[in-house]
Amino acid sequence: MKHLLTLLLIAISTSGIFAQEKLNFDKRYVQSEDQWVVFPADTLGSYPFGFIYIDSEAGLTFNYESSFTIDSNGKFIPEEKVPTRIMKYRLDPKQNVLVAFIPESKFSELQIKKTPDWLSIYKEGENSVEQLYKKGYRYNAWGECEKALEFLEKAKKTDIEYKGLRAELAYSYNCLERYSEAIEILKKAVKDAPLDAYTNKELIYAYAKSGNLTEAKNICRKMVRDCPDKTFNAEIAFNILQAYFMKKDIANFNDWLAESGSYLLNDKNLKGYVEAMKEELKK
Repeated sequence: MKHLLTLLLIAISTSGIFAQEKLNFDKRYVQSEDQWVVFPADTLGSYPFGFIYIDSEAGLTFNYESSFTIDSNGKFIPEEKVPTRIMKYRLDPKQNVLVAFIPESKFSELQIKKTPDWLSIYKEGENSVEQLYKKGYRYNAWGECEKALEFLEKAKKTDIEYKGLRAELAYSYNCLERYSEAIEILKKAVKDAPLDAYTNKELIYAYAKSGNLTEAKNICRKMVRDCPDKTFNAEIAFNILQAYFMKKDIANFNDWLAESGSYLLNDKNLKGYVEAMKEELKK
């Protein structure tokens, strides 16, 4: 009985180890910065692998290292690497491809270091306000607002006056539904640039989402009237209209649509949504 118990404990322990070494293909490109990753195996059971990093000019990049197979004992066996062959691929952050992180315990089998020697070239100046802002901007654009905020708040501690930083911080706060923080930081940004279209767009969004629709409409009217940049006119009007829709405030919904419809309904991307909301409120 004692021997049986020992064997069971060994089996449980061993299965736990193999479970930890299993490749889980559950990470998107934008979650994989500074990670050794592996793609699913090809028809021959060969797994392509490499390192994902951010090139300040090219964006998210995959540096192909080699491929490996897995033997019956779970050992990773790398294919012979061609020393002179360097293969880099720019990644599309929106592409729905999942990769797995390579367990650190397998680095020695693959003859790789946790941090590649060549990576230092791409890390130069990474803690400067400029690079922190660029990274935050990129991650916001990729929809990874929490990650973006890590870099933007570091930049904030260094130089809050860096051009565009307040608005980009506000974008992250709005994305994470931290509207009061977005409003607070944007009030100062708007004082510095009263007619900046992007800054006001984020401020209107924050006011609309926090329920202060009177203030949102006042700013929207000013932007439509005075701002030479008309890029966001339909979007800011839509955010206010949507807030009334969510509250099922039909009277104010119709009043705002009558006021802003001349440019809101001319937007091909938003017109369908507006018509759908109108029909829903009739039910």
